[in-house]
Amino acid sequence: MVVDEVEMRVHHQLDKLYKSTREKRDFQKEIVKAAEAFTAIGYKHIEAGTKLSEDCCKYGVENPNDEVLAKAASIYGDARKHAEKEVEDLNKLFFSQVLEPLRAMVAGSPLEDARHLAQRYSKMRQEAEIQAAEVSRRQARVREAPIPEN
Repeated sequence: MVVDEVEMRVHHQLDKLYKSTREKRDFQKEIVKAAEAFTAIGYKHIEAGTKLSEDCCKYGVENPNDEVLAKAASIYGDARKHAEKEVEDLNKLFFSQVLEPLRAMVAGSPLEDARHLAQRYSKMRQEAEIQAAEVSRRQARVREAPIPEN
């Protein structure tokens, strides 16, 4: 009966592992969703900033007789365009260096392997219990059946 106690302990440990890996995977998925939202907002911000910089440059070109304001708008538009380019580069870097590895981690094998191991163990245990019950039934039938003498 010691084997059964050890087996039950291992089964409980695998069950805990299964639950904790599922919780960690769900947490990682939430982090990925947040990172995706962050990059989406970043791209919307870049889009709005780029439009503003284009409009400022356009105002500067179309209104040369309003010297001070046109020149200021043009300078601001150019500066804004360069700043948006830097933000876009940062957003691309965040996407490639943070978001993609996070996605790979969520779909990664260590967590899934642990979950599949726990599922396989549980299935094997159920099959072993079914086979043990079948063996017990057959042994009982053999004991009850009369032994023919030659």
